[in-house]
Amino acid sequence: MIEILNPALLARAKDTGALVAHILQTLKGRCAVGTNLLDIDRWAKAMIAEAGAQSCYVDYAPSFGRGPFGHYICTAVNDAVLHGLPHDYALADGDLLTLDLAVSKRGVAADAAISFVVGNAQPAESIAMIRTTERALAAGIAAAGPGARIGDISHAIGTVLGQAGYEINTEFGGHGIGSTMHQDPHVANTGRPGRGYKLRPGLLLALEPWIMADTAALVTDADGWTLRSATGCRTAHSEHTIAITDDGAEILTLPKPSQP
Repeated sequence: MIEILNPALLARAKDTGALVAHILQTLKGRCAVGTNLLDIDRWAKAMIAEAGAQSCYVDYAPSFGRGPFGHYICTAVNDAVLHGLPHDYALADGDLLTLDLAVSKRGVAADAAISFVVGNAQPAESIAMIRTTERALAAGIAAAGPGARIGDISHAIGTVLGQAGYEINTEFGGHGIGSTMHQDPHVANTGRPGRGYKLRPGLLLALEPWIMADTAALVTDADGWTLRSATGCRTAHSEHTIAITDDGAEILTLPKPSQP
């Protein structure tokens, strides 16, 4: 299903997007060496409930996971890249952590992900990977607008990832979002411009470039959910929910600037 939101629902989407951005930035600020992934999940649960919102993950049971997910946020560390199931693990100095969060509020969902390195150690390769996904995400957003096509977004993302030397996996990518978390159209992280669904104002998309340092192959963890790089290399993942407008694309999950 491809869903086009009316102005009233779009206003709700902006509210949900702001909530997702706030929770992710709050969690990032709390993450330190020694923080347990299960504590991050508990913090997310409390903030979602306090906001009067609902988790898109806790009861989620798609065909590719051993569902239901049973947790409130995805926490992927180092070689884990997608659908990271929170578990009893204390973060170490230099760990590359991805937090991926989707919530629904007043009937509209928003989805975003951030990657960052924990502690004082800042491995150059990890920082470069994170920056590459952020640049690819920005390129995809810049390519979105009324009359553009899904392939234009995919091509923009894939160009940045490919030019940086990364292989691109097309099994998982971006997606439509609205009254439910995962909708059509699928937005692959590489593609041909001028192809696919033509974008219309009111369409929400979650764009999410992700990469692995030296492979495009995934393996599924024993937990039935967490997807890891097949070689054990590090990974990175960046995601925003955007709304197609009359003038281009508006990022709904952009953090508010810090107050001086």
